[in-house]
Amino acid sequence: MPSLKKLLSDSVVYGLSSIVGRFLNYLLVPVYTYHISAASGGYGVVTNIYAYTALLLVILTFGMETTYFYFANREGADPKSVFSTALSAVGAVSGLFVILVLALLHPIASAMGYEAHPEYIGAMAVVVALDAVQSILFARLRQEGKAWKFASLKLGFIVLNIGLNLFIFLVAPRMAGQGWMQWYSEADNVGYIFYINLLCTALVTLGFYRELRDWCPSAFDGRLLKPMLRYAWPLLLFGVVGILNQVADKILFPYLVPGEEGRVQLGIYGACVKIAMIMAMITQAFRYAYEPFVFAGGRDAKSKETQALVMKYFVQFTLLAFLVVVCYMDLFKYLIKSDYWEGLRAVPIVMMAEILMGIYFNLSFWYKLTAQTWWGAVMSATGCAVMVAVNVLFVPRMGYMACAWGGLAGYGVCVLLSYSIGQRHYKVPYPVASLSAYFALALVLYAVGELVHIEGMIPRLLFRTALVLAYVAVVVWKEKALFSRAIHKISHR
Repeated sequence: MPSLKKLLSDSVVYGLSSIVGRFLNYLLVPVYTYHISAASGGYGVVTNIYAYTALLLVILTFGMETTYFYFANREGADPKSVFSTALSAVGAVSGLFVILVLALLHPIASAMGYEAHPEYIGAMAVVVALDAVQSILFARLRQEGKAWKFASLKLGFIVLNIGLNLFIFLVAPRMAGQGWMQWYSEADNVGYIFYINLLCTALVTLGFYRELRDWCPSAFDGRLLKPMLRYAWPLLLFGVVGILNQVADKILFPYLVPGEEGRVQLGIYGACVKIAMIMAMITQAFRYAYEPFVFAGGRDAKSKETQALVMKYFVQFTLLAFLVVVCYMDLFKYLIKSDYWEGLRAVPIVMMAEILMGIYFNLSFWYKLTAQTWWGAVMSATGCAVMVAVNVLFVPRMGYMACAWGGLAGYGVCVLLSYSIGQRHYKVPYPVASLSAYFALALVLYAVGELVHIEGMIPRLLFRTALVLAYVAVVVWKEKALFSRAIHKISHR
């Protein structure tokens, strides 16, 4: 099995595009919220349409990313044929999707409530189709261990996207009506967000010229596609219900709270949960490195012990990130304008839901390695049903807070089901007692930070820093043997 050192190094590189890159992208959160008022509902439009695109991306890739890894790593596999077959299938479906959306653009936009702006829907349809094709191209880079090119393309998109958005929101208003800037209208700021995304996505696609050159339509194997689709369809269902756990609340919300009030509340919720997305960044960077890592060594005798060890490290680190964010909320809240702050109470709940999602991802390898992917579909569908039920029942009464609790409930159900069923099919010695203790410690420290009222930001931050350090001290004490070995290794270099 690949070494943990290799996993760590790849995670750091992928983190450049995931954690660091998305953190840079956070620059756009204050830009948007300081220039699109909460009362306008404009950020609610952005949140709603991006929720649709996230769902559509899963549908258009239909599990081919993970399927590509599985088939490319089988004994006797022809990686070129697997790659060409996967890319051809995803490309054909994505192309058909764009044609259908553009042909039915006005009815679709009207059904979504955007009859005044069908161009928003058209632009994002092309974006999601290009993203679907890119998912296979990025998977090719991961499978070949080209982490640096992966990171460069991801960061290239982010830097270009940030630059153009900063120009539109900060520079363009001062130049409006002058010379070549006659096209600019501040009233269409929401639309510019989507148009910039389209431009950046198209330009990044050009960066895959080598991979696209390796794509050989004649290498498409129809006989190979059949078993790939059999493996992939449960992953598609699993992916759909999995992403619904993340975005169904943002899709359903305008129907549960209709009109301008719904867009306003959704904008507040969407802006505040951006703060919680630091957990999603960590989970995504980990996933990029961990998935090929596990598939490459899935038959290794020590793989189960390694998976249990990695789970413990993942929980320890994500709980630390949780405490850092909630304890320093006095600082993080300035990422968004003050008229959005009422939604900050949802952040701790959403962050905890993201941790459970990461744990569920870790637990999911038992059915992927044993080719029982239909289990993933069943468990994710159950969790999704719980989340949707919470939203439908409580959003009309509780507003966006029901969205936060619904996500937590849905992922909690997924974790419980995956662990209990997985231990019967692919037993991994997860340190459940130790993990539960870390969760209890983090939640107690968070509660102390909330219940102990301290006047003044500086004294309050110092007290909460002590809480974070207390968590770190307990982890170091519990893992003293690990840290002793690390110190010993460093001192003898």
